[in-house]
Amino acid sequence: MNKFENKVVVITGAGGVICSTLAKALAKLGAKVMLLDINLEAAQEVEKEINKEGYISKAFKANVLEKDSLESVKEEINKEFGKVDILINGAGGNNPKATTNNEYHDNLSDKSFFDLDPKGVEFVFDLNFLGTFIPTQTFAKDMIGNTEASILNISSMNAYHPLTKIPAYSGAKAAVSNFTEWLSVHFSKVGIRVNAIAPGFFVTNQNRSLLFDKDGNPTPRTNKILSQTPMGRFGEVEELVDATLFLLDPVKASFITGVVLPIDGGFNAYSGV
Repeated sequence: MNKFENKVVVITGAGGVICSTLAKALAKLGAKVMLLDINLEAAQEVEKEINKEGYISKAFKANVLEKDSLESVKEEINKEFGKVDILINGAGGNNPKATTNNEYHDNLSDKSFFDLDPKGVEFVFDLNFLGTFIPTQTFAKDMIGNTEASILNISSMNAYHPLTKIPAYSGAKAAVSNFTEWLSVHFSKVGIRVNAIAPGFFVTNQNRSLLFDKDGNPTPRTNKILSQTPMGRFGEVEELVDATLFLLDPVKASFITGVVLPIDGGFNAYSGV
C-alpha cells in the first residue's frame, strides 16, 4: 500500500541534484511536494518537471537560516495544501573559506589551517546544522501527534570520519548526525520518527569540479576516493531513493528512528587494508 498518497512533503535544498531526485520520486507516489530553495529558479525548474508529468509540487524561495522566511512559507503551504507530514532537510554545503589547500600541513601552502576564515567556518556550520535545526523547529510543529509523520536529515560520510581539507563541513555533518539521534528521542512520544541518510560519494553540482578536471578526467582526489570505496565507483543519485522511501514509510519503517544510514558502496566499512 502506498503511504505517501496526498502527504504534504517539505524538502529544503530542493533545487539540488540529490533533493530534486527525491522530490520527483515522492511526487510520483502521489505526495504533494513543496520545493524550498534559496535559489528560486532552481526550485521552479524542478516544479515544472514534476507538474508537467501530472504530479503536484510547488516551489518557494526560502532561506533555511531565516526563521521568518520559513514561517512565511509554512503559512502559505498550510493555507493551500494543509499540514506538513514529512520534512527532508536537504539544504547544506561547504565553502572555500573553510577549506585548506593541502591534506597535510606544510609551510608552503597559501591556505593552511591557520589561514581559514572563522566566518567561513561559521557559515558552513550554520548552513548545515542551523539549516537543519531551524526548518525542523518550523515544520515539525505540524507533525505533533501524527503517527505517520517523519523527518529525514541528510548527513554525510564526513560525519563518521572527517575528510581531509574540509574540517568545517565534516564537523557540521557530524553535528547533523548527532542532532538526528537527539531529535529521534525528543519526538519519540509524539509520533514523529527522525532518521538520516549518509551519502557516500555522488557526483553533484557542488563537487563536480573537485572530482573531474575541465576535460572530464578524474582528479587525484577522485582516484583516492574510488580506491577507498570497495564497490569501486561513485553512487548514482537514484540509488538514494529507495532507502529514503523506506525510512520515510510509516509502515515499513514504523519501529526505526534515530538511524543514520550510510549509502556509500562500502566506504565507511573499509579500513584501507
